[in-house]
Amino acid sequence: MSQLATTMPVPPNNGAQSKRVFSLDNRFMPPLFITLILLVGNVSFGILESYQKTLLSIATSIVVELVLGRIFLHKWPHLASAYITGISVGILIRSPFFWPYALCSALAITSKYVLRINGRHIWNPSNFGISAMVFLAAESVATLSIQWGNNLGAMLVIWLLGSVIIWRLRRFHICATYVLSFIALAFLRTWITGDPLLSEISPITGPEYQLFIFFMITDPKTTVRSKKWQCVVACAVAVVEMVLRLDQSVYAPFYALFIVGPIALLIEMALSRKNISTPNLVKEAS
Repeated sequence: MSQLATTMPVPPNNGAQSKRVFSLDNRFMPPLFITLILLVGNVSFGILESYQKTLLSIATSIVVELVLGRIFLHKWPHLASAYITGISVGILIRSPFFWPYALCSALAITSKYVLRINGRHIWNPSNFGISAMVFLAAESVATLSIQWGNNLGAMLVIWLLGSVIIWRLRRFHICATYVLSFIALAFLRTWITGDPLLSEISPITGPEYQLFIFFMITDPKTTVRSKKWQCVVACAVAVVEMVLRLDQSVYAPFYALFIVGPIALLIEMALSRKNISTPNLVKEAS
C-alpha cells in the first residue's frame, strides 16, 4: 500500500488547479455582481428607463472598445471593463431619449484610448462619460436619483454585493475613507448652511452614492497605487464634493472625482519620473 502510494503519479499543482476552477477571476466579479444589482433593482423597483436603453449602452461600450482596441493597441481587449462601463451608464443615466446612452458610452470608452498619459488613461471611463453628458447636455440628461428612494432592501443588496467585490479587490479602505470623510464634512456643511445634520448625511444612503462608492472611486485602473495615498485621494474627493455641494451642484460627486482623480494620477506620475530619473542622473554623472 505504501509502495503504491509512493509510486502513484501525483498531478502537479493539484490544489492550485482546484482553486482556479472554483474561484472566479477578479475581472469577472464586478460585471457579475453589478448585473445582479441591476436585475434585482429593476425587478423590485423598476430603476431602469428601459432594458433597451441599457442594452444600447452596453452594446455601444463593447463595440467601441473592440474597434479602438484594435486601432490603438493592435489586439482584442478584454471586455469586462467595457461591460461595466456600459451597464453603469445604463443604470446611472436618465433620459427620455436613446442617443444619450449611446453617446455617453462612446465618450466613456473613447476617453480610455485618447486621453492617455504615459500609456495610462487618467479618468474613470464611466465618470468621464457621465460628467461630460450632465455638463454638456443637462437639458436632456440627468442621473439616477430617487428611483430606489432609500429603500433598505435595495441598499442591502448593493452593500452585500459591493462588499464582496471590494473585499476581493482589497479596496475597502477607499470606501471607508470616503464615507467617513463625507460624514465628517456633513458636520461642517451643517455649521455653514444651518441645515439639519441628517439632511446633509442622507444623500450618501441613496443608490447613486452606493454605486459611486463601490464601482467608481475604487476603479483599480484610475486610482493611485499607494494605499495611503488612495485614502488621501478619497478624502480629497469628499472635500471637493463638499465645496461643489455648497455651490448647489446636483452632480457634485461625479464632478469631484472628475477633477481630483486625474490630478492625483498626474502627481503620482510626476513623482515616479523624478524617483526614476534621479538615480539615472547620478549614474551618468559618475
